[in-house]
Amino acid sequence: MNPLAPLDALATLRQVNQKLRTALLRLHPERKSCSSIQPGDLSDLEAQIARAAECLQRQPAHDHSEARATKADLDRETLAYCRNLEDLRQFLPSLHVRLVAEKARLEAAKTQVAAAEAWAHARRKTL
Repeated sequence: MNPLAPLDALATLRQVNQKLRTALLRLHPERKSCSSIQPGDLSDLEAQIARAAECLQRQPAHDHSEARATKADLDRETLAYCRNLEDLRQFLPSLHVRLVAEKARLEAAKTQVAAAEAWAHARRKTL
């Protein structure tokens, strides 16, 4: 596995952090409806986490020739990534509850539609 240049690692972590923050805001637990959640949203989160993990594993050991500003920026982005992961860890259980409730609501609606269809079919037969 080839190490990433510090600036490449920094750019990758910045992109991942931005995408995680955006996802956390869009999927925020205060929203009652799950209709804004798309099928690929959670797999996109997983892909971003995998991308950051690979980036962090490929970071070279910091040497003396590396600019201190780049190391400090990389450290800040790594810390921000850890905070985003913690926010995600705290957020996912409430998202799970919302999705389970939405699934139950949709199943109840499906049952109601099936009952209405059966009633309409039986009604047509009696007319």
